Amino acid sequence: MKVIVYSTKAYDRQFIQSANAKFGHDLKFIEPRLSEETALLADGHPAICIFVNDHADAPVLKQLHQRGTRLIALRCAGFNNVDLEAAERYGICVVRVPAYSPYAVAEHTIGLILALNRNIARAYARVRDGNFSLDGLLGFDLHGKTAGVVGTGRIGSLVARSLCSGFGCNVLAHDTRPNAELACNGLRYASMDELLSESIIVTLHCPLTPETHHLIGADAVRQMKRGVMLINTSRGALIDTPTVVEALKDGQIGSMGLDVYEEEADLFYEDLSNKVIRDDVFARLLTFPNVVITGHQAYFTKEALANIAETTLQNIADFEQGRACPNAVYCDQMRKSETRRDS
Repeated sequence: MKVIVYSTKAYDRQFIQSANAKFGHDLKFIEPRLSEETALLADGHPAICIFVNDHADAPVLKQLHQRGTRLIALRCAGFNNVDLEAAERYGICVVRVPAYSPYAVAEHTIGLILALNRNIARAYARVRDGNFSLDGLLGFDLHGKTAGVVGTGRIGSLVARSLCSGFGCNVLAHDTRPNAELACNGLRYASMDELLSESIIVTLHCPLTPETHHLIGADAVRQMKRGVMLINTSRGALIDTPTVVEALKDGQIGSMGLDVYEEEADLFYEDLSNKVIRDDVFARLLTFPNVVITGHQAYFTKEALANIAETTLQNIADFEQGRACPNAVYCDQMRKSETRRDS
C-alpha cells in the first residue's frame, strides 16, 4: 500500500524500513508534522502514518479526504490528536498501536522517581564540577511510603507492581475500571480523593479524555500532601501546568518528573539548543531544581520501536486486505467487511 509517513526521524525510518521487509508497503518518509499546511503532501496516498504531535483535526481530515486518503495509521497508543467524528464523516479509518512496550514507559517512570528522590541529576552535575557536597541532596526511603498510581492499564499495573513488590511501598491505585488481576501485598484500590490526600508520590498513567483533561488542577493540588512528588509519563494535558508551577513555588508540590507536556508539540523531538524557548511556562519549569523533564522519550527503547513498526505496518496490511483490525479506533470499512462475512 502507498503510505506517507509524517514526523519521521532517522530512528523511525530504520525500524519501519526493517519491519517493512515483511510487508512490502510503498513508504515515503517525510520529517514535517501533519498540519493544514502539510496535508497536501499526502496527495495520491491512500494511507498516512502519524505520531503524537501530528494534527488531524477536522480541516486537516477534510483535506486528506479530498486527496484520497482512506486510512490514518497512528504509530502510538493515544488518539486524542485525531477528530474521530470528522474521520467518520469523511470515511477515514483510524488505527493505532495500543501496546508497544509497557515495560519501557513503566521503567522510565521508576527512573524519574529515583532521579528526583535521590537528586541524581543535581549530584551528577556537582561531581562533574568537582563539588562533592551532599547539602541539598537528601532523599527518603521508598520502602514503607504510600504511592498513588492513577490508571492501572498495562503501564500503570507494571508501575504499581514495581513500587509495591520491588520497593515495598504501600500502593493506592485508582481506575474507573479496576484491574482484577492486579494483586500484590500492600496494594489496594481507593477513591481519587483518598489517593491524593494519602500519597507522597502520585504517578499518572491514564488516557487523555474530556474527563481527565487537567485532572491535576487546583482542586487536586489542594488535596495532595504537602511536598508530594508528581510524575507524568502519560499525556501532558492531564496536568494544568500553570497551577502546578504555583504549587512548586510555594512547596505544596515538592518535586515533579515529566516526560510529557501539554504544549510539547512546538518543543519536543527538535534540537532547540541554539534558540530561545518562547514558551514561558515551560521555561519557568526549567528553573526549578526539583523538576526533571525528559522529552517524551519514555517509550524510546529498541523493543518498543520494533513493536511500533511491526504493529503499524500490520494495521495497514489489515486495512489494505479488508481484514478486521483489532487495533482500529474507527473503521467503517472494516466493520462492514466483518458484517458481510458474518451474515
